Amino acid sequence: MYYIYVLFLNNGEFYKGYTEDLKRRIKEHNDGFVDSTKNNRPLELVYYEAYQNKKDAMDRERYFKTGWGRLYLKKILKNYIKEKNKSKNLGGS
Repeated sequence: MYYIYVLFLNNGEFYKGYTEDLKRRIKEHNDGFVDSTKNNRPLELVYYEAYQNKKDAMDRERYFKTGWGRLYLKKILKNYIKEKNKSKNLGGS
C-alpha cells in the first residue's frame, strides 16, 4: 500500500507527505528524524488515504500541496481546525 498523510504540527500548520509504511513514517516524525517537522512536535496524524498504486498516491500528495488541495483539506478538516483554534484560544494545548 501507498499512503498520503496530513499531520497537524505544534505551530498550527499542516504537513503533507507520502510513504509506503505509514506507522514507521509517523514514528520517524514523532521521534524527530524528519528535518521539516522535528522542531514542530508534538504532531498529530489528522488525515490519510491509502492507494494500491504508487503514482496515484504521489499525484494526490502533489495535489494536496497546491492551493486547491490546501483548500480541500481545510474544508474536510474544518471541525478539527475549529476545535484546535477553540482550544488554543482557551489556553489549552
